This record gives sequence, C-alpha cells and structure tokens, in this order.
Amino acid sequence: MLFAAAAEAAFPWRRANANEPRKRSSNYQIWNNRNLRSWNSLTSSSSKRSYDHAIREFIDWYCSEPRLAFNRTVVTRYRIALEQHPYAPSTINLRLAAIRRLAYEASDCGLLSPDLAAGIRRVKGVRRLGVRVGN
Repeated sequence: MLFAAAAEAAFPWRRANANEPRKRSSNYQIWNNRNLRSWNSLTSSSSKRSYDHAIREFIDWYCSEPRLAFNRTVVTRYRIALEQHPYAPSTINLRLAAIRRLAYEASDCGLLSPDLAAGIRRVKGVRRLGVRVGN
C-alpha cells in the first residue's frame, strides 16, 4: 500500500491499477487523430510501440495539466517533469523525439502552424553523460 501511494506521488499521470480503464478528457480526442499517428511511418514494431507509449504518456500528462496550448513551452515543461523522475537520459530523449515527430506530423496535416512545430523541434534533449563501453 505504501508503494502504491509513493508511486502515485512520483508518477501522477500513471494509473495505480493497470486493469482499471484509463480516464480520458475531451482533449484526448484531439490528440487521437488518425492523421497524427506519426509512428505508423516507422518500420520497426519496437519503435512503433515505444513511440506509441511515449505519445500516450505525453497525452496523459498534457490532459492532467490546466488548459495549455501545444507549443515549445509545454514541451519544455514536460521535459522538466520527466527529468524530475528517475528516467535515464535516453528514455527522456526518446519521449521528446516522439513529441517532435508528433509536432511535425501535425504541421504537415495543417493542425499546427509550421512556426510552432519548428519551435517544438528545437527543444533540446537531455545530455548523456558517461563513456560508451562496447565493441
């Protein structure tokens, strides 16, 4: 029980019980546009799954916040929210890449102005520290 309360405090946008249905706000229909399925252009099923998860996490976070416009400031706030959790820099960068792709697709479909999409694409990722080990 203590773990569930700690997990809910640490990850407010996640569900405590995976079996309960997700609560969606009216904004979810805006984001769940078939034209914005940007991960469909990816060839790898693993990439599609990870982009799908990243975009769903962003939508859950976005809908839990007060009414915000989808712009560079919102994506920067999301990056800060991700940095406050114990995620690896590569995980944060993957989630930001999915959001950049979402903005690009929204711009192509005419749902987002090209200036806003360019601003979102300029949000920098997290710097990875360390030395690569391997072949």
